[in-house]
Amino acid sequence: MADRYLHLTGTAPGRFLTRRLGLPQPAPLRRWTLETPHLEGPLLHLTAGASAVTGVAEALSRSGLPVVGNTDRPAAIVLDATGVTTAAGLGDVHAALHPVVRSLAPGGRIVVLGTVPSPDDHHQAAAQQALEGFVRSLGKEIGRGSTVQLVRIPGGGAAQAAESTLRFLLSPRSAYVSGQVIELTTATATPGPGPAADPAAPLTGRTALVTGAARGIGAAVASVLARDGARVIALDVPGSREELERTADRLGATALPLDITAPDAADRIAAAAPDGLGVLVHNAGITRDRRLANMPADRWASVIEVNLDSVLRTTDELLKAGVITRGGRIVATASIAGIAGNTGQTNYAASKAGIIGLVRSLGPRAAADHGVTVNAVAPGFIETKMTAAVPLFIREAGRRMNSLSQGGLPVDVAEAVAWFAQPDSTAVNGQVLRVCGQSLLGA
Repeated sequence: MADRYLHLTGTAPGRFLTRRLGLPQPAPLRRWTLETPHLEGPLLHLTAGASAVTGVAEALSRSGLPVVGNTDRPAAIVLDATGVTTAAGLGDVHAALHPVVRSLAPGGRIVVLGTVPSPDDHHQAAAQQALEGFVRSLGKEIGRGSTVQLVRIPGGGAAQAAESTLRFLLSPRSAYVSGQVIELTTATATPGPGPAADPAAPLTGRTALVTGAARGIGAAVASVLARDGARVIALDVPGSREELERTADRLGATALPLDITAPDAADRIAAAAPDGLGVLVHNAGITRDRRLANMPADRWASVIEVNLDSVLRTTDELLKAGVITRGGRIVATASIAGIAGNTGQTNYAASKAGIIGLVRSLGPRAAADHGVTVNAVAPGFIETKMTAAVPLFIREAGRRMNSLSQGGLPVDVAEAVAWFAQPDSTAVNGQVLRVCGQSLLGA
């Protein structure tokens, strides 16, 4: 559904009126296209104190942007704050960014590099945790469609582990991601096949299965994975067969009409992917909203079964059978409702919070035992048929209650899934990425 308010603020009379009334000023977001795969302008590389990781300059040189040490109009700014270990050292963060933050181009990116807070050094832990509050606050004030993130690189490690993350965050693909903290692991924990030979098609040779793929976010995920070279198997319930087959035909994918809650779902998925799965995306989900006092047991049970229990069951069975190949990627769909809660959605929020628990627990063990990473996306207000049916004033509140003052698109979630799915995202594991424009709800 079209965002008429966003269109209004893009006109001269609309800008004048909304500014006079003190209303939000959303900036149109620039998303990835084949013609514009990169941000327009240079990347400004700054350092606060001495770096605690190696290879930052080399990693940034492969970001797709020209790296400079000084410029009047950067498209992106990367501040290496890995060496900040004291409260006084935080002054270097201010000193580095204060003179240049106003010069960031509209739709620009700021990425702060930090390290994991130490359990053995409370001064270092305090300083590095302070960066999280700094980044979340700067993301809320930066404006003009720009975003701010914090990437934590293991202390004493190499910035090479962050390359896929930096390419994602410093590109138009991350347009609706802001105020996020991404904590990387040591790359050796999850051995994989290595970076793709073709950066434009990093999933070439891999089979990806996407559940709930007939429409909306699932269809967008299937489309982006196919764009990136994957052979896609699109799964949805038999009742959506016609729409599923249209989506699959459009992408050159294989349609698999299947109820993911069926007892033999894992066996049928394995049969559809005889050479194994390189990417498994758990996107299927339902809502059965009511306040708890008015919610019968069947509405509760159906949401838990589809959104959570079927994910747990099929993931366990596919990992045990070796269907998800070594170096594979599991990506599940959580929700900001699972982080912040939502009235009338105790069942849905419980199921999506359960997905977060799955990711945090299974991620390290799946990496160690199977060489597979496990991550999740947590969408906020995304423009779909479901949100188009929301009453007007609630829909407008959902759109404006984030730092970018607008709803996201299904492709925003899909781009995040594709980043998780890449072969060189080995160091990204056990993460829950909010794709919500830095919603004001939750952390």
